[in-house]
Amino acid sequence: MKAVVCKEHGLPDKLVLETDWPDPEIGDQEVLIEVKAAGLNFPDVLIIQNKYQTQPDLPFIPGAECAGVVAAVGSGVSRFKPGDKVISMGAHGAFCSKIAADQSAVFPMPEGLSFEQAAGVAITYFTSYHALRQRADIQPGETLLVLGAAGGVGITAVELGKLFGARVIAAASSDEKLDVCRQMGADEVINYSRESLKDRVKELTGGRGVDVVYDPVGGDFSEQALRSMAWKGRFLVIGFASGPIPKVPLNLALLKGCAIVGVFWGRFMAEEPEVNRQNIHELWELFAQGKLKPVVTDLFPLEDYEAAYACMMERRARGKVILTL
Repeated sequence: MKAVVCKEHGLPDKLVLETDWPDPEIGDQEVLIEVKAAGLNFPDVLIIQNKYQTQPDLPFIPGAECAGVVAAVGSGVSRFKPGDKVISMGAHGAFCSKIAADQSAVFPMPEGLSFEQAAGVAITYFTSYHALRQRADIQPGETLLVLGAAGGVGITAVELGKLFGARVIAAASSDEKLDVCRQMGADEVINYSRESLKDRVKELTGGRGVDVVYDPVGGDFSEQALRSMAWKGRFLVIGFASGPIPKVPLNLALLKGCAIVGVFWGRFMAEEPEVNRQNIHELWELFAQGKLKPVVTDLFPLEDYEAAYACMMERRARGKVILTL
């Protein structure tokens, strides 16, 4: 089968496109999926450089999520059958023609979505839903500031925040990205490549600050956002797409009376499986009702994986970056 393979750690130019990689064999509890599209996420950038918190042995196929059609099922699988349209997510293995996935990590594809849209649903929407529901407990009328708002997870936070009744302030690095955020419901926008994030938030909130910060970016913007918190606000630590992990003065949490809250969906899924399943059930209902519409503007054939990685690493993505097969 066709597969993008990491044989040595490094940047995307170290990856290799194999055309005769062995097809995976499935176990009793596994589902064999013919991959139609796969989502590229920031952990996929880290894992090929040996910088992620969990690392597979070399060689491995990167890619944590995909959408496709069930080709076969193991003897212990009862939830799926050949021909079903499904999505799957895991640590790696999706940038290829076929993947064997444990049935616990496979879900029916949401109604009304294309393979390209569905391939980017799992990690982004699951992360943002958990972040805003369980970690922030966001309430109607509160103000939500989303950093990196046009990226894969950021744009879902904008969309879900608006759906939950929040006033959403989207912050991104270009007017083109902010146009996408407005289309997804952002009430206000901040171009932090040419204006002060802290000063603009102060202006937009009348000096009060924001109730919730959703930060998948890290770097220099984290402290500015933390200084922009309202009393008893919640600062959601999602990730560090800009590279540096920020070192923030903890006295800011004291002065603001705010909470700095970690969001790690993978650990949450393992620790609280029932709550995770309920989240997914609620998300699927929102997709079926047409209330959520994944943004996919950057599509690349599997053969163009280097260009797809560059789109993400250079922070040019608007919505999800998707590889198609």
